[in-house]
Amino acid sequence: MAKQFHLADLFETVAKTVPDRLAIISDSARLTYAELDDRTTRLASGLAAHGVGHGDKIGLYLFNGPAYLEGFIAACKLGATPYNVNYRYRSDELRYLFTNADSAAIIHGAEFTPIIQEVRGDIPTLKVTVAVPDGSVADISGSLDYAELITHAPVGPWARFEDDIILSYTGGTTGMPKGVMWPHKAFLFACAGGAGHFNPAGPVKVPEDIADRAANGYPLKMFPLAPLMHMAAIWATWSAMLNGLTIILDEGRAFDPERIFETVEREGANLIQFVGDAMATPLRDALRANPGRWKLDHVMNLGSGGAVFSQHLKDDLKAMIPTASITDGMGSSETGVSGMAEKSSEGVMRLAANDVQQIIVDGRIGTVGETGFIARTGNTPVGYYNDPVKTAETFQTIDGTLWAVSGDAGRLDPDGMITMFGRGSTCINSGGEKIFPEEVEEALRTHPAIFDAVVAGQKDDRWGERVIAIVSRRADVAEPGLDEVKAFLADKLAGYKIPKALIWVDEVKRSPAGKQDYRWAKEMAAAA
Repeated sequence: MAKQFHLADLFETVAKTVPDRLAIISDSARLTYAELDDRTTRLASGLAAHGVGHGDKIGLYLFNGPAYLEGFIAACKLGATPYNVNYRYRSDELRYLFTNADSAAIIHGAEFTPIIQEVRGDIPTLKVTVAVPDGSVADISGSLDYAELITHAPVGPWARFEDDIILSYTGGTTGMPKGVMWPHKAFLFACAGGAGHFNPAGPVKVPEDIADRAANGYPLKMFPLAPLMHMAAIWATWSAMLNGLTIILDEGRAFDPERIFETVEREGANLIQFVGDAMATPLRDALRANPGRWKLDHVMNLGSGGAVFSQHLKDDLKAMIPTASITDGMGSSETGVSGMAEKSSEGVMRLAANDVQQIIVDGRIGTVGETGFIARTGNTPVGYYNDPVKTAETFQTIDGTLWAVSGDAGRLDPDGMITMFGRGSTCINSGGEKIFPEEVEEALRTHPAIFDAVVAGQKDDRWGERVIAIVSRRADVAEPGLDEVKAFLADKLAGYKIPKALIWVDEVKRSPAGKQDYRWAKEMAAAA
């Protein structure tokens, strides 16, 4: 049984408790918890044989598939530090990331071997790279073959501690990615369900509680749709694994809602996790275009986290899958899960303020009516890896207590709730009025001709900034004019929030997880 709040110990407890239960279902493998436990021990043993050990950083440069979770768990077993790699990064971005992380090992898809060969010599801490077979014909010279490494004779166990680190790299809206350092115990309680945000059993009190939850909980199947390199997906996945749930993984390279619903129906998925409107919209559209095609009455929850999930999409999905509850989890890479967002009567999203969640204003706890940044204390990260300057900006000690201050702006209301406005770094200042893009984007996406939208500020001599919308059109629908869109928005937004210009594009640029790319949007607005 687990004796400490370490993910490897907790995972092994689940594997011993429900060894024959399916842990992973995917196109390439179906693994029980016992099989997953054995494979990750063998993988850890193989990495150890090549000099990878406690505290070493292991990059996961992979699409979704069993190897992603195997690599993460194996790193934890070694007491090493797993970290996520954005598979859309190019060579210069990867050089920065691998160097900033002091990478000792990189587990990568075989198709990425050419770029690994290009940058490998520039990473002074690198001990080994490992290529995961993916059906490509890439020459994996210089990398170990994952299929061989995972057959290594199991050794161990290895020393590991509650304050071992998980690195969560976040691109943010400006600058290069930052590695958020999460101790295992803090990660469990802030990100992986230990605090009981979504579990009727409540918070985990002792490590042994994990065995009871796995043994006595209903063996549901959870389907994360976002890339596992996105923190919302890995949080949901670890929360599920530590309750003994089965994880369904889609190994497709593109987001295909029809394929997804076929998998949901075939595998009996109960919980579907995704990231905001960018995924909810095509899911809704697929259901609308194919009424009655899929039997989905086993779906119990449609849950979003990590990006804006618009109310009109919640309503549409609920109407088409009435058995499913609709949840909207909020949080950030620096704070973990902040809780469930609630819609007020005025249509704005709100979170509860409490002992561990408050508004920070100019380095102090905010008071009622003030707008600041949402922050959490308690189980928090300990900083950004190799970045003391940004660490000091985000992780602030106030009255002797460490607070992780997110980039999400909010106002503390008299009823003890926090009204959320969106990312402060993307806020548009027009004539002294603050405009948060998420609100305008949500309104734009309700227009019948607009498929997607992102909003940015453009420099304006009179107002400082003016609102510009970059929008994509739905197929087979005429492109509306600016005046028509303005009229449509007139009863939804204050006049100063309505875009002054539209930039039509074939596709709004987003991250692989579906988050808006505000740097690109600002460049588009500036060039318009």
